[in-house]
Amino acid sequence: MKKPLSLLQLLVINTYWVGLSFMWNSLHPIVLPAVLLNFVPDAQKNTYLGLLTFIGLIIAMLIQPISGALSDGWASRWGRRRPLIVLGTLFDFVFLAILAWAGGLTWLVIGYIGLQFSSNIAHGPAQGLIPDRVPEQQLGMASAWKTFMDMASLIVASLLAGRLLNPETRDPTLIVLVMIGLLAAATAITVLGTKEEPTTREGGGPRLDLRHLLTQFRIDLRASIAYWWLIGSRFLYLIGIYGVQAFAQYYLQDVLRVPDPPKQTGDLLASLTITLIILVLAGGWLSDRFGAKRVLYASGIITAVGMLLMLLADDMTGLLIFGSLLGAGIGLFLTANWTLATQLAPREEAGKFLGLTNLATAGSGALARLEGPAIDLLNHAWPGLWAGYTGMFLFGAVSALLSMFLLRKVDAGHHNTGG
Repeated sequence: MKKPLSLLQLLVINTYWVGLSFMWNSLHPIVLPAVLLNFVPDAQKNTYLGLLTFIGLIIAMLIQPISGALSDGWASRWGRRRPLIVLGTLFDFVFLAILAWAGGLTWLVIGYIGLQFSSNIAHGPAQGLIPDRVPEQQLGMASAWKTFMDMASLIVASLLAGRLLNPETRDPTLIVLVMIGLLAAATAITVLGTKEEPTTREGGGPRLDLRHLLTQFRIDLRASIAYWWLIGSRFLYLIGIYGVQAFAQYYLQDVLRVPDPPKQTGDLLASLTITLIILVLAGGWLSDRFGAKRVLYASGIITAVGMLLMLLADDMTGLLIFGSLLGAGIGLFLTANWTLATQLAPREEAGKFLGLTNLATAGSGALARLEGPAIDLLNHAWPGLWAGYTGMFLFGAVSALLSMFLLRKVDAGHHNTGG
């Protein structure tokens, strides 16, 4: 029986997400779209951005569950999660430096793709810390604090990243230095402040023998059916959200014609996230009180309404107001969905199973990026109507509603006993 953790212990376990969230929420919606404009034709910017991030997120989708599964059986005196967290983070610094300072489209691609490899080597094991260390009665609150860390960093990244990018030169040097510093500090707090027992492999043997690896990746599909329905529901919900996030900067540039699109994109994301954070913390309490599935149904409806209202906005003020409603739906979803995932994941294989959620997270993010070529195609088919961006918001609303139908098949009372 695990002892209840103090608030400080819950915060320490989750501090790593501050650095990771700041890095990706600076890079994906603000820094990468802006810097890419230095190297690609304006008429094809959605296509280039979509294809590049599609490749990167496919890599993330594959690496994260593999790394999580490896950490489930990792033998070391420092425990099973922290060694891979440290290894991945050290390589993050290398690829961030390449992305920021090497110069040219080729090096930008190398830095970004490499970062997807290294970051997800750390990300998979890090997700195993909550089910490893937190008792079941605190999973809702621990998940809420994890999401709170993510979203607080998203606000800071949204407000800071666009302001640290020169709108003319789009030089990423300063913001990348901030990413590196914050990621280093956040990782150190979690790694040094979280206790893990030394781990050993039963019967001894080499750490990475092939037979052991194959055992680690084995999954009993029948026993984990509820978990797969949850992943499917997560996928449908997030694909619409990521589509809007990925191309928001170009939407503001083309449709609303705002000055300084990177800065305005950051302000939009910050406004959305303030509401999101409030609902993230409420979502943890609501999930523990009423059940995660009920909270997820509410989030699907709120998200769809928010998407449709954003479609009707004709200036930044309206977009900020309607974006706040969308943020409320996302906040409820993130906490409740993660609570349900930690409840359904078997404790001894938590790294593997929570890593599998990235099939939905990165997989939906990857496929959402393929909206880029479709957006360019529809925009050019009817010049001036911006039909591609209209389709982007409509698709987001429909995806949120469809996710609720898969959620109905998730048996929240069924706990997987492992693969």
